[in-house]
Amino acid sequence: MTSLLDTIELESAPNPTVAIIWMHGLGADANDFVPIVKELNLKGCPAIRFVFPNAPSMPVTINGGYVMRAWYDILGTDIARREDEKGLRRSQTAIEQLIAREKARGIPASRIMLAGFSQGCAMTLQTGLRYPEKLAGLLCLSGYVPLREVVASERHASNQHTPIYLAHGRADPVIHIDRAEQSRDLLKTLGYPVEWHEYMMQHSVCQEEIDDISAWLKRVLTA
Repeated sequence: MTSLLDTIELESAPNPTVAIIWMHGLGADANDFVPIVKELNLKGCPAIRFVFPNAPSMPVTINGGYVMRAWYDILGTDIARREDEKGLRRSQTAIEQLIAREKARGIPASRIMLAGFSQGCAMTLQTGLRYPEKLAGLLCLSGYVPLREVVASERHASNQHTPIYLAHGRADPVIHIDRAEQSRDLLKTLGYPVEWHEYMMQHSVCQEEIDDISAWLKRVLTA
């Protein structure tokens, strides 16, 4: 078993009964989404433990082999055609270990949510769709479904009805909205309950999106 990823943790109140494991994007780190917790206005939600893991550092091909935090390598501009399957599956295992730790700390899988931005969004879908126990939800920001050709055969029935929040910027120059729309359509074709949002923004997060995430979290976590 590989060593556990290092993480930053925040608790919205003592004795959390919900965990949200939130993955950052390429070249960022665990600190990236910490400030958003305060902005989410989670009044009325159960106590939540936010877990922000650091991706491992690795050379990234598209950036000339420059070493940065990444969940998997980006081999070229056509991210759909050439994917780092080995890296995706390795990070999936690492995220599953974080889920196992939350379960060991007393939070059942059904109260654990995965969240992520960009590469972190891809990892949320890579892990969540295959996870063998029902999760609370998948919060997917500015990313896409990786290894899409094998999702139908590899997905686990446990998360067939897990709520999925999928959001993207209309002017995203990093991951074009077409790729996100293809991911949305694939998930809908496979029968997943997808809530789709698009915003007039680039590869980022905007206030309207934060407000919508807050509303969705309240709805899902108090259901």
